[in-house]
Amino acid sequence: MSRDKFDVIVVGGGASGMMAAIQASSRGKKVLLLEKNQRLGEKLRISGGGRCNITNEEYDVRAFLSHYKQAEDFLYSPFSQFGIVNTFVFFESLGLPLIVQARNRAFPDTQKAIDVCNALIACLKKNSVTIKTNCDVKKVNHAGGKVISVETPQGLFFAESFILSTGGVSHPETGSTGDGFRWLKNLGHIVKDPTPTIVPLAVEEEWVKSLAGVSLSFMKITFYLEGKRQFSKTGKVLFTHFGLSGPLILNSAGDVSELLQNGIVTATIDAYPDTNLADCDKKVVNLFNSMKNNELKTAFKELVPAGTARGIQAILPEIDFSKKVHSITRDERRKIVNTLKALPITITGLMGNDRAVAADGGVILTEVDTKTMRSKILSNLYLTGDLLHINRPSGGYSLQLCWTTGFVAGNSV
Repeated sequence: MSRDKFDVIVVGGGASGMMAAIQASSRGKKVLLLEKNQRLGEKLRISGGGRCNITNEEYDVRAFLSHYKQAEDFLYSPFSQFGIVNTFVFFESLGLPLIVQARNRAFPDTQKAIDVCNALIACLKKNSVTIKTNCDVKKVNHAGGKVISVETPQGLFFAESFILSTGGVSHPETGSTGDGFRWLKNLGHIVKDPTPTIVPLAVEEEWVKSLAGVSLSFMKITFYLEGKRQFSKTGKVLFTHFGLSGPLILNSAGDVSELLQNGIVTATIDAYPDTNLADCDKKVVNLFNSMKNNELKTAFKELVPAGTARGIQAILPEIDFSKKVHSITRDERRKIVNTLKALPITITGLMGNDRAVAADGGVILTEVDTKTMRSKILSNLYLTGDLLHINRPSGGYSLQLCWTTGFVAGNSV
């Protein structure tokens, strides 16, 4: 069994773990990085659809942190130590400049997540971090208010300080299977059970599922609880074989999850969010006048978003789409207009952790000194990233949390 003694052991070779190991080693610490997978950064490699949404270019710290909801006040100190500007500078120092795209999302200039992994791994090696992959930690041993060692199939490993960066439960195929949550409970921490927060929605309607693969860039979705309007968002929607996905849906899932606990949740999609009902009706009238001798199904394709005609027709079974446009009654036309402004959907639930981009759950923040990311239960234990109970949207906020908490932990051990 190993008796090597390190200054710092980092468990978990994802985004926050690599950042923590880099920062600790840059301070001259002897660092061991343990990873259960064959290689580092498995989840990072698939983030942002393989492009890696590194952060969000919002330099107003208060505005940025507002996206973390109840965790906002806890995060001012760590973000004052390593914020958005620091992230840009850090990756540029690794030879990986960032570019900013829609919704302030920042990506590596190469648009390749693998390049982010390679740059971090190169930095770890340059800093002489000892890396052990295929090394699955089975147990975290503690005594006298401190962690003393971790047990692995390769033996016991000892250190002065330990950083847990094992991630949460989203994308379990990348190794995020909640190991850290179990260890932390055993160590005496209060750990909130995880729920998917950035996740697609399952729906009842077959017309939605029939459009699987269709993506619409500018839609407005409004959610209702027991028929009462709750909130609306506008953005990109992706239809899938189980329901709805895309940035607009993913960033609504956390709020929808809360609604589902209180009753039946429905939604409507507005296919013309920048056009009011009256103007939309005029648009349809003008189209029908120009195509009065065509079949309605032909004109309908000109009216609805590309690729959606067949699915949306299914919402209106009482209308004969083989009729000529000039035979369409005013009531039928109004039904079409009203439907385009409010495509009906019934939300049956959230998809599971296997489809989640991120999940909340983890150690409650009152048990962590967020100035250092040190546990208040064990004096030499530090926690990063998804092990912390923090809700956040997609768009770079999750990875920025990893860079920030990883840096602060690595700088504090």
